[in-house]
Amino acid sequence: MANRIILVLVLVPLAVIIIALAVANRAAVPFTIDPFNPGNPALTIEWPLFVYLFAALGFGMIVGSLATWLRQGRYRRDARERKKEVDKLRQAPPASPNAPQIPQSPS
Repeated sequence: MANRIILVLVLVPLAVIIIALAVANRAAVPFTIDPFNPGNPALTIEWPLFVYLFAALGFGMIVGSLATWLRQGRYRRDARERKKEVDKLRQAPPASPNAPQIPQSPS
């Protein structure tokens, strides 16, 4: 229940801000790739400003997610190695009859 309240308290104001931003910035703005001839129609597109803003936001989220995923690769590798070691130890027979048994988890 608390998660739902927090979700509503965060998402509703965020949605209102995004809608207000889109309505306030709907004028067409030229975007050109050619810095030496800005009037070149082949390399210029005109879209509403909020499209550029949302595209930049989405691009930033993708780049940030990719950077985080790459940065955490060593932790995923360590987890895989430890899982292999645990599985190997579970498959090995006990060293002596008095050795404690490792309970096997359902996979």
